[in-house]
Amino acid sequence: MMVVVAYDIRQDSEAGKRRWRRVARTCEGYGQRVQNSVFECSVDPAQWERLRATLVESIDKKADSLRFYLLGKNWKRRVHHVGAKPSYDPQGPLIV
Repeated sequence: MMVVVAYDIRQDSEAGKRRWRRVARTCEGYGQRVQNSVFECSVDPAQWERLRATLVESIDKKADSLRFYLLGKNWKRRVHHVGAKPSYDPQGPLIV
């Protein structure tokens, strides 16, 4: 399933900067950055639970926020891209 993760991490302290880096690194392990603080993650149900739990534990709930958009398996018809940074297909061929 496709999950979009958006986050807003307060970075006015060293602790905030560490939380921001931790959240970004976690998301990079599961998906592709599509905006500065937005990732598209193609995950199975177990990965989704791990991702969500790790991110929730990583933030300061009084200062930061996370948003999860569950797009499911038919996500392609729900995503429309316009502008720079052409879209990618996480289920397409991988060329190394």
